[in-house]
Amino acid sequence: MVTTAAKIAIRTHLITPEDNIVEVVENYTKNIAEAGDLIAVCESVVAITQGRIVQPEEVKAGSLARFLCRFTARHGSLTSPAGMQLAINEAGRCRILLGAALGAVGKITGQKGLFYYIAGRQVALIDDVAGTMPPFEGYIVLGPKNAARIARAVWERTGVDTVIVDVNDLGCVDIVGASPGVKHYLVKGLLEDNPSGNYAQQTPITLIKD
Repeated sequence: MVTTAAKIAIRTHLITPEDNIVEVVENYTKNIAEAGDLIAVCESVVAITQGRIVQPEEVKAGSLARFLCRFTARHGSLTSPAGMQLAINEAGRCRILLGAALGAVGKITGQKGLFYYIAGRQVALIDDVAGTMPPFEGYIVLGPKNAARIARAVWERTGVDTVIVDVNDLGCVDIVGASPGVKHYLVKGLLEDNPSGNYAQQTPITLIKD
């Protein structure tokens, strides 16, 4: 796998639930990717192709969700009652309550991330309203399912190492799924500058070449 790299952010058509993400990645990389490269795919577009998008008005938020969302960071996810309810649906009431309790303790002691540590990765991957690319900014986008399986499918189709990632402009890189043999620590170093950019750029695939 590549360790020093040129990074190519690939602009795509508007990816929707009608698309097959494996075919999309293959079509956009087939003339430029080769063995030894690395393909990185934004986790939110994988989730979109799986239909894991929900309009807030479709969610019946309970009293627990309405209460807990009041204590989330305003710039973060799960700020809406609907987003918090979907988190409860994903993880269960007990895990969310335990996570909220430990998160409250963490705010006092200065320990960050305890809520998501308990609630789990699928909760951490939820993008609340306005947290993803147009025209889906009015939707809540859940985390993708079977990300490792999808990364493997892309690798089998293209012959190129593949990762499904959640990356932000703060240098945080979460490898949600990877094809066999990918060295996670190398991927994090290659992607911490967020080469795919922000949602408006519509470049959810990044090809990293040696």
